Amino acid sequence: MRLGVLTSGGDCAGLNSVVRAVVRRADGYGFEVLGIHKATHGFLVRPVDAVKLTPAHVSGLVGRGGTVLETTNKGDPFAYPDGHGGTVDRSDVIGAGYHELGLDALVGIGGDGSLAILHRLATQSDWNLVGIPKTIDNDVGHTETSIGFASAVEVATEALDRLDITAASHGRVMVLEVMGRDAGHIALNAGIAGGAHVILIPEIDYDIDKVAAHLTRRHEAGLNHSLVVVAEAVKDPEGDHHLQTLAQGERRYGGVGQQVAEAIARRTDFETRVTVLGHVQRGGSPVANDRVLGSAFGVAAVDLCAQGRFGRMVAWQNRRVVDLPLEEAINSYQAVELDDALVTTARGLGITFGDR
Repeated sequence: MRLGVLTSGGDCAGLNSVVRAVVRRADGYGFEVLGIHKATHGFLVRPVDAVKLTPAHVSGLVGRGGTVLETTNKGDPFAYPDGHGGTVDRSDVIGAGYHELGLDALVGIGGDGSLAILHRLATQSDWNLVGIPKTIDNDVGHTETSIGFASAVEVATEALDRLDITAASHGRVMVLEVMGRDAGHIALNAGIAGGAHVILIPEIDYDIDKVAAHLTRRHEAGLNHSLVVVAEAVKDPEGDHHLQTLAQGERRYGGVGQQVAEAIARRTDFETRVTVLGHVQRGGSPVANDRVLGSAFGVAAVDLCAQGRFGRMVAWQNRRVVDLPLEEAINSYQAVELDDALVTTARGLGITFGDR
């Protein structure tokens, strides 16, 4: 077989671990692997922007961050920018690129948006596709965790450890804004691991007055500093999503941490500071869990190809790798449930979500 592999969507730690595993497992079967550069954009050029990958090419990749194949989260194939302010459907060009390479199957590594696009391309252009979930947001359905999530949580946790020290030194309230898109998984996990006192996530509506009251009670009890974790998609104290407009006109979440910090300062007179981690959560070497998960997912994906079981996504459930229909996975969004075990854990630790 001739397999293609690509990474699509935002980068994260652990992607190279997957690519390495795909190549090494494929070599065991005697399969050839072609790495597609810059996700589906590689299929747009002629000749297709691809490179043959051998075990020698992927040696030492298990601990390297980012993706050696490069990636993109722009340029929807079905509404591709035409350079004149409009869009054009280029999905047929991308679809043809797969066949021009003579691929028997494609292993696509991406989040829910990327996997949805790849699934649509596969259906339209008669591709054999196997998906691997990666996203620091951990919001892909039917998998307990995705590539990159553990590393992002580790970065946020380390930031809280560092902020706690300076907060205690100055008697301040430190607000940490983390990524996560519309899900609060990073904020929830890092908040518990990093000893936060307030965790604000988009799944739980909060009252800023209750947040301020909680912090005030801490200070009145002789605890001179506090840590607040805010997920980027949390609404500001006025009830609106805080969006930033980028130079290209794109609007993204960002800046709500500053709004929350200012509201806390006004209500408490506590000295308050804000840290926005941003893309620091995507970069750096993957933690051990992402290296192991990436290795397991890559091997399982090639096994599915060898078995001719396409249109599937590998997932992690109950301490083992499983697979399920890709369409089922991308149609099931995984937000934080209100009865999530970690929500219960946080409440049991005395952490407030600002709702009580």
